[in-house]
Amino acid sequence: MENTMNRDIDRIKELVDILNKAGRAYYAQGQEIMSNYEYDALYDELAELEKKTGCVLASSPTVNVGYEVLSELPKERHEKPMLSLGKTKSVDELVSWLGSQKGLLSWKMDGLTIVLTYNNGEMTKAVTRGNGEVGEVITGNAKVFANVPVTIPYKGELILRGEAVIRYSDFEKINELIPEEGAKYKNPRNLCSGSVRQLNSRITKERNVNFFAFTLVKADGVDFKNSRREQLEWLASQGFQTVEYKEVTADNLRSTVSWFENAIKDNDFPSDGLVILYDDIAYGDSLGMTAKFPRNSLAFKWTDETAQTKLLEIEWSASRTGLINPVAVFEPVELEGTSVSRASVHNISIMEELELGVGDTIEVYKANMIIPQIAKNLTRSGVKDIPQICPVCGMKTEIRSLNDAKSLYCTNPDCQAKHVKSFVHFVARDAMNIDGLSEATLEKFIQHGMLHEFADLYHLDDYRDTIIDMDGLGVKSYDNMMAAIDRSRHTTLPKLIYSLGIANVGLSNAKMIVKNTGTLDRILSATREELCAIDGVGEVIADSFVSYFADDKHRQGLNRLVAELDIEAEEMASGENAVLADMVFVITGSLNHYSNRNELKELIEKLGGKVTGSVTGKTSYLINNDSTSSSSKNKTAAKLGVPVITEDEFIKMIEE
Repeated sequence: MENTMNRDIDRIKELVDILNKAGRAYYAQGQEIMSNYEYDALYDELAELEKKTGCVLASSPTVNVGYEVLSELPKERHEKPMLSLGKTKSVDELVSWLGSQKGLLSWKMDGLTIVLTYNNGEMTKAVTRGNGEVGEVITGNAKVFANVPVTIPYKGELILRGEAVIRYSDFEKINELIPEEGAKYKNPRNLCSGSVRQLNSRITKERNVNFFAFTLVKADGVDFKNSRREQLEWLASQGFQTVEYKEVTADNLRSTVSWFENAIKDNDFPSDGLVILYDDIAYGDSLGMTAKFPRNSLAFKWTDETAQTKLLEIEWSASRTGLINPVAVFEPVELEGTSVSRASVHNISIMEELELGVGDTIEVYKANMIIPQIAKNLTRSGVKDIPQICPVCGMKTEIRSLNDAKSLYCTNPDCQAKHVKSFVHFVARDAMNIDGLSEATLEKFIQHGMLHEFADLYHLDDYRDTIIDMDGLGVKSYDNMMAAIDRSRHTTLPKLIYSLGIANVGLSNAKMIVKNTGTLDRILSATREELCAIDGVGEVIADSFVSYFADDKHRQGLNRLVAELDIEAEEMASGENAVLADMVFVITGSLNHYSNRNELKELIEKLGGKVTGSVTGKTSYLINNDSTSSSSKNKTAAKLGVPVITEDEFIKMIEE
């Protein structure tokens, strides 16, 4: 008996060490060293052993609600600890827990929990959950969340909690904006965590973070009729987007869980289960809490559908950061209604943890019922054949350890895979405007050796059969892509210059340079002094421009690219056509007559005007269809005496 107890306690110590190591990597460092499935299984094993032995270590993740935050952001202690939730995978247990009470069942969103405080109708503070006791102050970042109200009708002190998330539909687009270290973000949750905790709120805004309110903590003087549902409806009336929820009783709880299960495949946001909460506020609060969990709510996680299959190969996928990710390719199986044959393994550490070798019998599942992952390896033949050369460039690879995770990297600084970013920029709307070429698609083409320089995009028809056989593509996608590429052959000189991705050279700079030089030959021969003399082009831009074209490789690549293009002569307004000469405009708000702001901006520039992003004393007009709004630009315009005109008034101006 004593030996059994000792073995159990030794196992407890081992599990605490493993889980804390995985937790630190996941929450503090953005790394995954084991799958969610394996983490949950080990956590459940630890909880059972603690219950059996009565031994709970102070460092156990079952009594610690998080990990210490590590960043340069200011830290603040929460007035009340933010506890995590108890969890179950049993619908029967949910029904028993709810009993005769009425409850609210909602998504358990997989992002970053934030506490917002409003005073006198304005957001005054935003703090992350952190370790449950101490969080990070991210007020400036919260104010640029895509859907959060900065001001609200209620003038008392409001404190609420919600989840910051990044939608799946934004995930690929947002990854394009992440600097090199962003390669560690493997899912929307990790990307959201890094985005919310940025030191520069501009980056947060670019990443399109959304906030979903799920708990009202304080709002004095409002009668909520002792109902959590009333609280959520009131929050919605204040402008907050609340987490989707449904009212449940013991009679409809099972069918409602099934509804959520069927709906998850269509979700555009990440979730890792459901949360049930007593609607009766007083009843829920009267139950108190354990050392770790509140008793008024409970988390539910679906029992993952798993399937056994055979591992056919490990495919190594090189990325723009030099990181080479292992991808498991296995015999197709049906999971959650779809056929699955591939799963990312993320890094070598996870491969070693699973002892993953080709030919092994593995068990796979869909994390959050969406993302294919390996649950376990039943035969564990061991890791072998880690490539010593990069699959893209053929140069030497090396294994590096970062935050307890071992990964494979290409050592070649000129590896084509590292140039994905430049191709993404080249095909962007303001550049060559080639639809259908996402970053993921471009990465595939580069990995298969199809793209080495920009001109190669116009010869992708050489690889037609290979492209239509690629996962996620096909004949229709290929035809649409080639049509978009052909359309892009007709372009303008400013867009061509901008598309090259010259450091510090934006589209407006490119337009000014073209306007003052006129031809490609003159652009290539322009000196630093000549460029500095152009209005809007300073020393930094001039140096970048001259340095770029001083490289023979860049010049030769441009020559090959130009041979594929039909560059139209730039029509610059002059004389009586320059009706907007010397005028400076700022555009804000939605438009009715133009498809987007860029279209209006191009028209203004063709008519001799200039468009800037901020209202200053030099601004001639602010174009805003809501000319009476209290936006910051309108306020600045009023203060400086800048006329605010509508789109219709602008059109009348240029037609007179």
